[in-house]
Amino acid sequence: MPRFEHVYLVASGDQRLAANQVCWPAQESMEAALTRAFAQAGMRVTRAHPFDPLEGHGFISGQRMGMNVFRDIPVHAPVVVAEAVWQFSSHLLAGLRDHQGPILSVANWSGEWPGLVGLLNLNGSLTKAGIGHSSLWSVDFQDAFFTAGLREWAETGVVRRDLSHVRPLDLARLPQAARSLGEALARTLHTDKAILGVFDEGCMGMYNAIVDDELMNPSGLYKERLSQSALVAEMGLVADTDAEEALGWLTGRGMTFAWGDDPASELTREQTLEQLKMYVAALRLADRFGCDAIGIQYQLGLRDTVPASDLAEGLLNNPDRPPVRHAESGRVLYPGLALPHFNEADECAGIDALITNRVWTALGFEPSTTLHDLRWGETYGEEFVWVLLISGAAPASHFWGGYAGASSERQPPMYFRLGGGTLRGVSRAGELVWSRVYVEGGVRGGSLHADLGLGRALELPDAEVQRRWQATTPQWPIMNAVLHGVSRDQMMSKHQANHLNVAYAPDAVSARQALGVKAAMFAAMGLQVNLCGVD
Repeated sequence: MPRFEHVYLVASGDQRLAANQVCWPAQESMEAALTRAFAQAGMRVTRAHPFDPLEGHGFISGQRMGMNVFRDIPVHAPVVVAEAVWQFSSHLLAGLRDHQGPILSVANWSGEWPGLVGLLNLNGSLTKAGIGHSSLWSVDFQDAFFTAGLREWAETGVVRRDLSHVRPLDLARLPQAARSLGEALARTLHTDKAILGVFDEGCMGMYNAIVDDELMNPSGLYKERLSQSALVAEMGLVADTDAEEALGWLTGRGMTFAWGDDPASELTREQTLEQLKMYVAALRLADRFGCDAIGIQYQLGLRDTVPASDLAEGLLNNPDRPPVRHAESGRVLYPGLALPHFNEADECAGIDALITNRVWTALGFEPSTTLHDLRWGETYGEEFVWVLLISGAAPASHFWGGYAGASSERQPPMYFRLGGGTLRGVSRAGELVWSRVYVEGGVRGGSLHADLGLGRALELPDAEVQRRWQATTPQWPIMNAVLHGVSRDQMMSKHQANHLNVAYAPDAVSARQALGVKAAMFAAMGLQVNLCGVD
């Protein structure tokens, strides 16, 4: 018999009404299947907030609403957070922070909407806040993994995680050359220091993406807090000819743009030119403030002012990009260099991208890096192959054909009302180092951690790539990847974010070398480092 027979269900959604309305049918279907599974396990589910007929969905759509919902949930009652969509963790954190009953986050294993992404963001936010929780996922909530986990949670209030793939870094096991280089790079960072330019913190309620200054500063990392309104103002100072020159550079490299005439539903040439003005403006502001990396939030800020930032972001992450000059002196800014950009102002990813750039450059490797959402995945052949997807901001150097293999398509209107295009392509086959920096342990006892592992991007048949794209968001760049030594459920159990940083290495030996240097640098910076799936 379960320890408790009555649970309360909550579902956080977006702050964008259109997204909540479009995604509601998937959430409703998921909740129906989940409720049946709970009934089969002897538990009755009460939805803690009703469907709103005026708004046309049943999500918690704001922080105040979440506070009000939790006010009426008994403080010791078991709570299930059910997610089939992207959600804002800030909607729930106030209620979950004070809640004293067992907490279970659940997502459906589907790529249709970013429900798994939302689940991972919530889990990472709860970990940062020091809030105990368990987590499960399933295609139909009838498989052995889910039913066993649900039974365990019902009986004990906790689902045990398989973390056998994780081991703390043992510096003594690293090659001396890798350790020495990593430690030297960390000393240089501490002495010279580096600036992360953050264009507004807290994108889409991602509490886990904000790193307190006190955790960053001891290693030499500092924030320059910039405003997205300053970015818009700087865009207004960019000459039309600057944007046209950047566009000519891209088309000259073979990049294509899916332009149409209806700005409400299609990408237009005018939107692309505005995006390229943002690219120029971002570089000029970064140069003005001496930034070593930047992150543009875009959502719930720029989204109502200018087209999407993704094209600019993907260009910034590539050392091979349209040249940008200082407005007065004509000096080329960051010549021949990437300016690492952390999508959605995810500061954990920004720290990671900056360190990757330093390590790969020191090793003589091509330093382009990006983050991706850990969106979904399925078995292909004998391997579990993840679909890594991000909202349009991957560098073309990661794609088959480079810029000639890249295209720009209009962002989905439900997320991007004013349009703008992606930087879209299929990631080429190759060896990878993947990683995630995160905060663990609550505000007072919080500390910076990093998980690192090895992987491989695959070349799949075009029909399979297209199937995976159509099962997710086909406008966005895709990477089909295997993460070595880490199963699907192990990755979901341990990973503390919706985002995953990736960088290519020339070969498997080089990937292991880069991982060792990066791990040593993180450790010398004071991070607690885990190696995942690496012997």
